[in-house]
Amino acid sequence: MKISLGPIHYYWSKENIEQFYRSAEHWPVDIVYLGETVCAKRRVMRRTDWLDIAARLTDAGKAVVLSTLALPEANSDLLQLEKICANAHYMVEANDMSAVHLLAGRAPFVAGPHINCYNSETLSLLADLGATRWVPPVELPATTIVMLQNTRPEAMETEVFAHGHLPLSFSARCFTARADNVGKDECEQRCIGDPEGRALFTQEHERLFTINGIQLQSGIPCNLLNEMASMSAMGIDIARISPQLTATESVIQAFHATLNGKYISPEGYDPPVCNGYWHGEPGMKFMSVQGD
Repeated sequence: MKISLGPIHYYWSKENIEQFYRSAEHWPVDIVYLGETVCAKRRVMRRTDWLDIAARLTDAGKAVVLSTLALPEANSDLLQLEKICANAHYMVEANDMSAVHLLAGRAPFVAGPHINCYNSETLSLLADLGATRWVPPVELPATTIVMLQNTRPEAMETEVFAHGHLPLSFSARCFTARADNVGKDECEQRCIGDPEGRALFTQEHERLFTINGIQLQSGIPCNLLNEMASMSAMGIDIARISPQLTATESVIQAFHATLNGKYISPEGYDPPVCNGYWHGEPGMKFMSVQGD
């Protein structure tokens, strides 16, 4: 099984992004996803900046994939999407059907976790259009993924979101702007002040969600580290780690050690975690692996 580093979901400074990927060049990950997937107003990185990082990661032996927006809203978004899909050097992760349309028949692509693929018919359709890898929606339980594994098209890889705050939904409204009582058009990219999202609590002070611009995430991160053996037995090809500003390297090292028959606890990263969706339970639950 390989380890991938998913796209950054948050709005970081250019300096933080470049330093993060400088470090990632030396991490034991096989695949790195690059690009903005949440909000087109986050313009601290230009397309050429992403391509410069992609070239360095490629030189470091990583397979690079360019990720697309999950919710393109304007003609300018479509123009950027067309440029990404037309690139001749890197595979593309399609995160909505407009990207699938642009990529169909042109080049192999990844069907990202925001594509609503819940059955074998949809998976076969995506394969016919050119998908050679799919990332199941984060709410799919292992039992459903097993069934799809048994009928997936030949040469189709499966990549599972294995660690990080789960991307649950997107909205045309901006949750961060609304929380600060400003309009979306006057947001001034204020989500750059929340480099790991903003916690949303219930009246009982339980962390329920994480708001990240127009994206809503799980309140606590998903962690499938203890499920790696079962994932391998299912024929899962890739485990995806979602970047956080801190402790990402430690998480990757823990997954890498597990794949090599060892177990280490991620240093500096021990918050409450969840894995409920994987077990067919409410997503915020944590289900212990039998024998732990």
